[in-house]
Amino acid sequence: MKAVKNFIYAFETSKTSEEVFQLLLNVEKWWFGLYEETINGASQKLNDEFTFHAGGGAHYSKQKLMELVPNAKIVWLVTDSKFTFVGDEKEWVGTKICFDIIPEGKKTKVVFTHEGLTPEMECYKDCSFGWTSYLDKLKRELQ
Repeated sequence: MKAVKNFIYAFETSKTSEEVFQLLLNVEKWWFGLYEETINGASQKLNDEFTFHAGGGAHYSKQKLMELVPNAKIVWLVTDSKFTFVGDEKEWVGTKICFDIIPEGKKTKVVFTHEGLTPEMECYKDCSFGWTSYLDKLKRELQ
């Protein structure tokens, strides 16, 4: 059986798990500022939904907050997407955007996983580059 290779990005911060959790719930604070993004909707409570538009129409996705463990875990399900730069514009539908927040002594480990974003996907190269750019920015903000 072949192991699934989801996109994963991890880093440590000196911020508390509570500080990290609160920042991540506010997607406009970290999924923004690189590709002319527009975010509409809410991302604070279970079942909240928001849309994300970027790249002058190249990327649209709609996320629903499916799992919320205070100061520990956030999971959004992608319920709709439209990418103009790949053949399957709905490639992200059914994937999950996850953050695990793990206290480790005086530091906090942040693990981002995009479940379903795998190297076999047409958008993997561009999408993993995009995620890395946003997460590098988030990491700097949390230092």
